[in-house]
Formats: sequence, structure tokens, C-alpha cells
Amino acid sequence: MGSVAVASMLFAGSCRTLAVPAAARALPISLNKHLKLHAFGFHRRNSHTNNAALTGETESITTDAGNLTATSSSLTHPNYDRLLPCPTQKSPPRIEHIVVTEGGPVLEYICKTLNLPNLFVADLIQFGAVYFALVCPKPPPNATEEQIRVFKEVTEPLVLRKRDSIKGKTIREAQKTFRVTDVDQFVEPGTYLRVHVHPKRFPRCYEIDWRSRIIAVEESYVVLDKPAGTSVGGTTDNIEESCATFATRALGLTTPLMTTHQIDNCTEGCVVLARNKDYCSVFHGKIREKKVKKLYLALAASPLPTGIINHYMRPINMAPRLISEDFIKGWLLCQLEVMECRKIPWPTSVVQDEYCVEDCGWPSQDYAYECKINLLTGRTHQIRAQFAACKAPLIGDSMYMPAAIAEMINPGLNPFGKYKKDFTSESEKETDVINWIAQHGKEPSVAIGLQACQISWDDDEHFYRAGSPWWRC
Repeated sequence: MGSVAVASMLFAGSCRTLAVPAAARALPISLNKHLKLHAFGFHRRNSHTNNAALTGETESITTDAGNLTATSSSLTHPNYDRLLPCPTQKSPPRIEHIVVTEGGPVLEYICKTLNLPNLFVADLIQFGAVYFALVCPKPPPNATEEQIRVFKEVTEPLVLRKRDSIKGKTIREAQKTFRVTDVDQFVEPGTYLRVHVHPKRFPRCYEIDWRSRIIAVEESYVVLDKPAGTSVGGTTDNIEESCATFATRALGLTTPLMTTHQIDNCTEGCVVLARNKDYCSVFHGKIREKKVKKLYLALAASPLPTGIINHYMRPINMAPRLISEDFIKGWLLCQLEVMECRKIPWPTSVVQDEYCVEDCGWPSQDYAYECKINLLTGRTHQIRAQFAACKAPLIGDSMYMPAAIAEMINPGLNPFGKYKKDFTSESEKETDVINWIAQHGKEPSVAIGLQACQISWDDDEHFYRAGSPWWRC
């Protein structure tokens, strides 16, 4: 069976190409004698635009087949060997969605289907980059006729009734994805596989003296001074290169540390990692009951007055996070207190280069402003978005600073800002929202001017401070 021509798709500002590789084997007649495609795959590529809708590091990105939409592109893949050593250059995202046609070990099936080396696929499984579901998710509304036909044939009630593995489950339950953890896991015909061939990488993990970043080791938890440019607990496609994994190894622990809360990849500072599931639940409870207090240091491009700042955040789990000065029904309250704000020299180019801080084009770079913040609500990107909305974006924040600069040049550009215009229709407003999102840049690669400088709970019974922020080093 030959390869099927490549189709194309566009989703949230990023190009994704759809390719159907040549089939290695026909689907067994017992499952469906007429099925002529063994797999369909979505290859994801960057669009090189400023739309950063898919790049928020603490966001959860849904990558099931049913949530992708279609453009036109071709894709050449590199030669694959191993995931380590960690490459210094990023690879364009590539996600493959496969419907299994012949039962066998998952590693063997992926290798044959995608023509990948055994050791490379084994690495992907160790990184947590391979998922499975007993039943294939529904294709997107603009899927091709062939994709829809494949989905219908492998999900026909008569076909599903013959599968003992899904008896007693609803279709929705059977379509739920789980991480593959064993290279020898058996996958039966009709199983859905999602393979993140190019997982997001974190080269900074290999540059850090992790033992020196440990603030405290207690019976139930560890406090880490997280370096910028790292992930607390990993990403959808990479749980190997994370603070939890590397801190576990640095301490020689036999039980993996567990995340209790998150801070952005580009943020440094205090993070609490649980040593067991019980304390993980205990700490989550303290957060819910607002018994955990977090203080931050932010390095802003402009000064802010001391006091409480309120905004409202759009309840969409996608970056950039849009906020409004005015109350909007359904939007989430964002509240922080600026406790101090002091003028300091702008970091030198040498310091910025050392920590890979990006020059985002702020017009005046003589002085910066170090603000101490009491975070009263803990929304994703909250400090970054609120400071940018106040025309005081954080240094190095390549996502929010470009938008702040654009609005300074063109007041009223932000449809939720102080100088927002009156819209005559919802379509006009939606156009302005799309344009406003496009003013934002990509997620920072390593560090921005933000540190979780202090964390405490139980009325300061447990109290910890991070070291000096990068701009003071």
C-alpha cells in the first residue's frame, strides 16, 4: 500500500500537516476486511508567527485527533538515533496519531509504522511521550473522507462488541488516553496511539548543579530553588527532563518526588515537592484552603505604585492569557499586592546573555524596577499578564512585552484595556481580540524577571526563601 498524499491543517496559529504513511500490514479480516489504511498521523510544525496560543508552558495542550484542524505543507523528518544527549537546537513539533491494525508489543508496532529505531522509541516511552486509548477519538470536523471512514470502521458497534478489552466501558471511557509506560505493552487492533516524536526538551536540566538548588529536605517534602528554563513536573510529552526527576536523582531518593504546585518554566524560585502521595494531597488541601503564602520578586520595565491590583482573566486555558480591567461575567478575578517597588540598574547584556534573557525591544533600558509581590490569587501567567496590562511588563517576557509595547504605540489596541473602543457587533470585537492576541510573542526560552522568592504555610510554621534572583547575581 502506497503513501497517501499529505493534507494540511491550521490550528491556533500553528501549522500541522496530516500524513498517512504506507501501511506495513493490512488490518485483519476479523476486525474489518475493508479497511485499507493502517494509520493516520498529524505532524505539527511551527508557523513562525507571533501567535503563541500553543506555547504556554504551564498550560495543558490537548493533542487528541479530535481536537486538531486542517493546512497545506510538506514535512521532511531527520534521522533518528536516541533522545540523549539533549540537542541544543529545537526540533519542529511532530505528533503522530495511529490506529493499530495488528496486535503486538507497542514498541515494535510504532517502530514498524513510523520507521523509527527501537532505542529511539524506547526513549520516547521513558520520556512519557507515547499515549494510548482503547478506542480512537473522533476526528476533527474538517477531517478528510478517508480519515472519517477509518474512524467509522474501527468504531462500528459490531467491531467494538468483539473486543473484550472494552466490555463494560462507554465509548467515552474507552477513548480516554493513558501514558504508555512499558515497551512490551500489548496493543490490540483498533487501539489508538499518540506518539510525540519530538518532545519538548529542557537542555538547562543538564547545566544545573541540582544539589546546590535544594533549600530543605524534610520527612514529607523537599523545597527546591527551581532554576529558570526548567519544568517543575514535566510536560505532556516529557516527564524525564523535569525538576522533580533531577531533584530526586540529586538527593539519591528511591521514591520519585511529586509536584504539589506549578510555576512557569521561565520563572525561578521556591517549589515544594512531596515525598509521598499523602503529603501531596495534604499540600493541595493547604493551597485550596489558602494556607500557603507565596511572595514573588518581579523585575519590571516600569514602576508600579504599591497596593492591590485587580484584573479579570478570560477563562480559556490557552496562552496568552487575556485580562480585563473591568469585571466581565465568567472571567476569573486576578489579585496581587505590590508591597515594594525600588529602582535598580537594568541588567547588563552580560548577565542577560548568561541567563538567555531576551531583548524584547523596550525603548528605555537604563533602569528597571524590582517589585515585591504578595500573590493573592494564583492564576496561570497572572503576574506577567497583570504587569503588562499596567504598562510594566517583566524584563525578558517575550510573550507579554511585545503586546504592551504595541498598545503604548497604539492606545485602544487592547479590546479589554483602559482605552478600549465601543464595538458595534460581536464580530467586530472578535476581530479585535484576534488582532490583540497576535500582538503577543512566543513563550520565553529560559529566564524572565520573575522569582518565587518566598513560600510559607501554616502561619509561617514552614517558611522558606530562595537565593538571590538572577539579576542580582
